[in-house]
Amino acid sequence: MEELLQPPHGGGLGHGPRDRIVDGLATRGYAVEPAYFSPVLVRALRREALLRDRQGGFTEAAIGRNEQLQQNERIRRDRTCWLNGSTLAQVRLLEEMEQLRQLINSRLFLGLFDLESHFAIYDPGAYYRRHLDAFRGDNPRVVSVVVYLNALWTPADGGCLRVWPQPDAVHHDLDVAPRAGSLVCFLSEQIPHEVLPARHDRLSIAGWFRRNTSTGVWIDPSR
Repeated sequence: MEELLQPPHGGGLGHGPRDRIVDGLATRGYAVEPAYFSPVLVRALRREALLRDRQGGFTEAAIGRNEQLQQNERIRRDRTCWLNGSTLAQVRLLEEMEQLRQLINSRLFLGLFDLESHFAIYDPGAYYRRHLDAFRGDNPRVVSVVVYLNALWTPADGGCLRVWPQPDAVHHDLDVAPRAGSLVCFLSEQIPHEVLPARHDRLSIAGWFRRNTSTGVWIDPSR
């Protein structure tokens, strides 16, 4: 397990994967970094997700917020299990994401406060229709992140993340194959995206860097 404590990548000041992610967010609203996380960490996270699934730790995903929360299989059909930082693999992942959060804040001044995230499993045939992760003014999510845990993924397995450049775009910019170790980041309020139907079990971690919505009478809950 010692390798889990090593940095997931190298790169000098201003030229590493974190810097390219910040540049992509600033110029396009999204960024894709293949092989961002080490194979050792990815395997550990994948084993944990599969174990938790066997133990019944996943639930059917829902859409909406608070009292509007509901399940709708016409929109999404994945299953989720929230991360809580209770394992070494999760700690290593969250440490790296904290470094990324700090760099984004220092360069783009987005006021990112914390990260909430969950494992996601798409069984064969599952999908998530085109959507935004946040709408202006009513959601604390600012930057969405996706980490892929799928070994030996092929085009025939489907399940790509389709990304559009803006909410009213007719044509998409790219399809991202969910290959192990890849990291995708995008602005939650600006970048529509869709998970195309998977033909094989598809594992990932989805998360959101959030702004702090605490007030004098309300403490922002954090997972």
